[in-house]
Amino acid sequence: MRILIVDDEEPIIDTLRPVLVSAGHDVFAAHDGAQALAAIGSESLDLVLLDLGLPDTDGCDLIHPIKQIAGAGLIVISARHLERDKVRALDEGADDYVDKPFSIDELLARIRVVERRRAEIAGAAAMRYVSEELTLDIARREVVLMGEPVHLSPKEFALFELLARHSGQVVTQRQLMIAGWASPVVEGQYLRSYMAMLRDKLEADPSDPELILTEPGVGYRFNVVMRPET
Repeated sequence: MRILIVDDEEPIIDTLRPVLVSAGHDVFAAHDGAQALAAIGSESLDLVLLDLGLPDTDGCDLIHPIKQIAGAGLIVISARHLERDKVRALDEGADDYVDKPFSIDELLARIRVVERRRAEIAGAAAMRYVSEELTLDIARREVVLMGEPVHLSPKEFALFELLARHSGQVVTQRQLMIAGWASPVVEGQYLRSYMAMLRDKLEADPSDPELILTEPGVGYRFNVVMRPET
């Protein structure tokens, strides 16, 4: 992929550039918001790694134009650890959020998830998602776990479909509320109750979930790599 790093910390760029190049990506860099906007206007990009604490602007204000102009995937890499910053970035359109300091292996894994999603979008929209243990058939509205069908209510299915389509990535509470209730303003307890019901049906031990992970104050992450099948 063609990746733009937007960060005013030169050591971050110097660390990431060789790692990404060795993984086969073309890498560009911008040190502030103005350079980032110039880059997305002149370069064809697949992914932007965006710091929020830029010297000339709040990185969150760049998310929408980056998504609209470049059409690129976007992962926020930031030292801002407050839940409201994460929620705002994800609701603005970021594909994921990685806290500084971060593990290179974790970042590369998140990049692979975005790369997989872009490949899916470039082709036909997937109607089936599969992993070693799970199958989601959207057209038939079927979920199969370890060879056994799992009955989900319409609302449970809508929530699970969104999680599976974004497997490996954070899905915000707002995004889940829109998927399940067609409204971003829903009593949080309703969402928590439905996520608990999903865990009861999908987790080996719902009290210690391994598939549907909570991102406190932000949303949920489906911790399974679901491969799209068209």
